[in-house]
Amino acid sequence: MRSFRVEKPLFEVMPFDLAGDTAPLATLHAACFNDAWDAASLRATLAAPGAFAFHDRDGFVVARVACDEAEIFTLAVAPGARGRGLGRALLSAVIAEAERRGAKAIFLEVGRDNPAALALYAALRFANVGSRKGYYGGRDASVLRLSLPADLP
Repeated sequence: MRSFRVEKPLFEVMPFDLAGDTAPLATLHAACFNDAWDAASLRATLAAPGAFAFHDRDGFVVARVACDEAEIFTLAVAPGARGRGLGRALLSAVIAEAERRGAKAIFLEVGRDNPAALALYAALRFANVGSRKGYYGGRDASVLRLSLPADLP
């Protein structure tokens, strides 16, 4: 008889219960950003019409769809979990959900001083369509756009 070893996936991306506890998300956000959102801010964002989120124990993403446009508000991946594909998995989930909800494009802002995030978005074919001076507490941001439906690589 043959035996097989089944490996546990590195992460499991799931929809976040919009009525769920946002404190763990806030803790994770604080580990990723100097200007982190607190639990109340996350709760208020998730209560907005069209908002949705996906999460894993090491990361989460918050977005919304309004009319035919989607916007990614934040993407956080714990520093120790970076570089393993979780950010891409979270973004893929958001893109699929935005498409399902009828969005024709998805937008986000990202700090120009964040090369890892910029590389991730470029790999998923987001295009730079603008800039915001001083958007992140004096740091400039790029505005990125992805047309939907997306043909993800």
